[in-house]
Amino acid sequence: MSWGESVQEARKRLEAMHEGREAALRHCRLLIQISSRSIRCSHRREFDEAKRLLEEAVATSQLTREAVASFPELLHAGYVNDAEKELVEAALVLAALQGEELPGPGALKVSLVAYLNGAGEAASELRRTVLDLMRSGNLPEARRLLGIMEMVHDDLGTLDFPDGLTGGLRRTNDALRAVIERTRSDLVLTEVQSRLHEELVLARKERD
Repeated sequence: MSWGESVQEARKRLEAMHEGREAALRHCRLLIQISSRSIRCSHRREFDEAKRLLEEAVATSQLTREAVASFPELLHAGYVNDAEKELVEAALVLAALQGEELPGPGALKVSLVAYLNGAGEAASELRRTVLDLMRSGNLPEARRLLGIMEMVHDDLGTLDFPDGLTGGLRRTNDALRAVIERTRSDLVLTEVQSRLHEELVLARKERD
């Protein structure tokens, strides 16, 4: 193949890559939006709508992959990974709040790196519900969710591999540890206050 022919071939492939990339970017933006809506519905305990949106997100994620299927170098682009992390976060938050088994990367059809980092972000996101449960007095459920956060952190901590393989998982897990420490402190304080309140109420009843 001559130089001129090589340039022509390069131009054709780059044009196709550009079209695939633009399509993937559109799907990624939509995927992030849908996943965010699913998470909001989960926090509001609108689980049916959260599940519907999650299914839509999974379908959108597949459209992203199809758009760049012919270009493996684009499949691992940062924007694809970030969008898939949002999908993982939505899926794991929904499962945790419903008391279901956390789905794996195969079920969600995402990359391993996106799954692991998304799991860490999902665990951090659970803090929001834990605080809501503390305010409403549902401390056993708050403790259960904190247990899931701790489980995810501990398990991710065993994956001690270079950041080039894990996509910065160590940083994600470090951030999760800080969230867990604040959440545990808040929950312990709330439990102590709850016990004191119960003891005061009991003491008043005995006095009366």
